[in-house]
Amino acid sequence: MSGPVLKVQEPICSGRIIGVRGPVVDVRFERVSDIPALYVVLECTAIDKRRVILQVAEHLGKCDVRCISLSDTLNLQLNSVAINTRKPVNIRVGEDLFGRIINVFGEPIDSQGPLTSTEFKVIRRPPREETFNIKSKFAEKPEVMETGIKFIDLLFPLVKGSKTGVLGGAGCGKSVVILELINNIVKKHSGCCVFTGIGERIREGNDLFYELRENNLLPKVKLVFGQMNEPPGARFECVNTGITLAEDLAEKNKDVLLFMDNVFRFVQGGQEISTLLGRVPGESGYQPTLASEVNSVEERIRSIPGGGSITSYQAVYVPADDMTDPAVVALFSCLDTVLTLSRDLAQRGFFPAIDALSSSSSFLDPRIIGQGHYDVTQKLISLFAKYNSLRRIVQVVGLEEIPKEDQVDYKRGEKLLNFMTQPFVVGEAFTGKKGEFVATEDAVHDCEAIIAGVFDKLTSEQFYLIGSAPR
Repeated sequence: MSGPVLKVQEPICSGRIIGVRGPVVDVRFERVSDIPALYVVLECTAIDKRRVILQVAEHLGKCDVRCISLSDTLNLQLNSVAINTRKPVNIRVGEDLFGRIINVFGEPIDSQGPLTSTEFKVIRRPPREETFNIKSKFAEKPEVMETGIKFIDLLFPLVKGSKTGVLGGAGCGKSVVILELINNIVKKHSGCCVFTGIGERIREGNDLFYELRENNLLPKVKLVFGQMNEPPGARFECVNTGITLAEDLAEKNKDVLLFMDNVFRFVQGGQEISTLLGRVPGESGYQPTLASEVNSVEERIRSIPGGGSITSYQAVYVPADDMTDPAVVALFSCLDTVLTLSRDLAQRGFFPAIDALSSSSSFLDPRIIGQGHYDVTQKLISLFAKYNSLRRIVQVVGLEEIPKEDQVDYKRGEKLLNFMTQPFVVGEAFTGKKGEFVATEDAVHDCEAIIAGVFDKLTSEQFYLIGSAPR
């Protein structure tokens, strides 16, 4: 009678730490066969018994490997043991992650107890092959999702499976726009969201958690954070963790909204890693692998044929408000829609502070949004352009000194600019006004009426921070 079949496990192999330079750790193994592959995780323990996770980044020759730490290397001792796990970073996926905050390794950091899910997925994966099937990509008409934000629904429609970037400097309102979108999409479309906080402040993550909880949105949101105080490896890899959660939901036939705030910090984390590894930077100062790193992440954000979709909204910090920055350009080339936030509008109190003339959308097409809607948007953009050119003249000579026709266009343009502002649910504490969800049809009708002169007798101030136009 044969005995039970025993599962033969691979012997545990380990190396010794031979150098620590900040987040860069060098490990030496005894045999060539023990050397881990790239992106495999090594585990070691600091003097204070804290677990430190290392990710293999380079093979140095002989039996040495260079690793990037995904944890703080404080109290990591020279010559301590580093165990080769033989696996890349794996995270838990499943329903019990809704309402929870995890770090780059998929571990809970919200003091709400351990996760119970037994399903794991590798965070670094190439894009699915079937997503490159041209027939499946263009077989169906793009599906527009109503966001309830007038400016976005009118000029920059949110299409399922698309990628939208919110570009702006510090203090222009990127996070507020994303928070309002989470609120509206979850409540209106019963969607599920994955929020990835990349290199942002701990305070912002804390405020987001309590804000989502107060608005009863937590049960539909999974949160991943690689925060500002963490090593560059964690800030770089948390993007892959967030996308893996979104992919898992999309593979289960769900439509997912993936929010990334701030995707520039992902590039910045890669830049720090590249410098620490001694790679020669490009002419711009960024890592030589900038384009490939950005594209490897962005190409995973797409609809899955026969399954669900991943619709992405990405906040992009623009250093020194320079739109020609190489990191911004690299991200810009991957996006379907770009919302550029204006510091001038933000300082004048116009929120959302979207600059319509500097922004663009590939979905502003009559075949997608309808001919009537499209015609209104073209008139709207034309009136905004004329208002901007007249505004400088009016500031110098006064409104009464320009021709009557231009006066009419100027006043209507000013009304439209004010009408594009909107009280947000997430901004009620600051504006003192109840947040409003505005249907796209109502917004199109009201804009058409303003352009046609129906509201010429009203002042532009009456259109500031309102939902629908005054009746």
